[in-house]
Amino acid sequence: MRSFSPKSRRAAGFTLVELLVVIAIIGTLVGLLLPAVQAARESARATGCRNNFKQLGLALHHYHDHARRFPSGWTGAARPIGDATDDLPGWGWGSELLPQMEQSNIFDRIDRRRPVFDAANTAIHADVRRAFIPTLICASDSRGPTEGDGFFTIAASEGDHHEEEEGHHGERVDGNPLAPLCEVGKSNYVGVFGTVDVEEAPAAGDGMFFRNSRIGMRDMLDGSSKTLFVGERNSKLGGSTWTGVVAGANAALPRVVGVADHAPNDRHRHFDDFTSNHPTGVNFLLGDASVRRFDDSIDVGLFKALCTRAGGETASVPD
Repeated sequence: MRSFSPKSRRAAGFTLVELLVVIAIIGTLVGLLLPAVQAARESARATGCRNNFKQLGLALHHYHDHARRFPSGWTGAARPIGDATDDLPGWGWGSELLPQMEQSNIFDRIDRRRPVFDAANTAIHADVRRAFIPTLICASDSRGPTEGDGFFTIAASEGDHHEEEEGHHGERVDGNPLAPLCEVGKSNYVGVFGTVDVEEAPAAGDGMFFRNSRIGMRDMLDGSSKTLFVGERNSKLGGSTWTGVVAGANAALPRVVGVADHAPNDRHRHFDDFTSNHPTGVNFLLGDASVRRFDDSIDVGLFKALCTRAGGETASVPD
């Protein structure tokens, strides 16, 4: 038999070139697979967001069945516009829907006669104010000032700045850290105030939710299938809350309602706009409890018409 010397045998394993080729192939496959995985995850998050809206729609209509109206945008005293105490106690439409969202244990602990942020009652309401309501959170919103499981520290008015402490992740205006005010429960869904400036006419919104509003189905003269109820808001510019209007907070009123003076995801990035972290468009709940996503390029005039309850416009919901 013919024998071979050990030196003639080829060493087992990959050469450097082969190893580099394998690494390149793996990298290419990962590069092709990653977008598909991300798209699948976003699809699941978007489906969850739509399901949240459907639950909100059911909750709103159940509320209407009992109260013969929809909840007020937020509660406030009947005092001249401009008085800061107008918006006390301030509890918002989301807090009124807690029993319909299977959160009666939280609702029953709220003293609605006292303001959302009541210094004399902080110890009692602290855990209630920052309660995590799963139905009000969009999984696509991974950014923002969230500091806990579904709550964030709302900032004081823009004039109140403070030296930022190490590890502090509060809200900012023009890069300046704002003084923290109190912790409140987060929400990615805000009521439709309408097309007018909420700060100028808080009790005169032409949409579904404003201060002390008592809007019912009979008031949607434009038609329930052509009137927007609730829309999305991400946390890129700051947190929105289900609790209500916090007196003394920065952008206190737009924390619970949104205004249609710009198209969804408008590049000017106003806090009171409707925004989302979905690839394109923003989800909305309509008055008939249906859910639609409107593209960022929707005509602003059409969008405004859909955000009014009785504007008399001839508007059709885009496909």
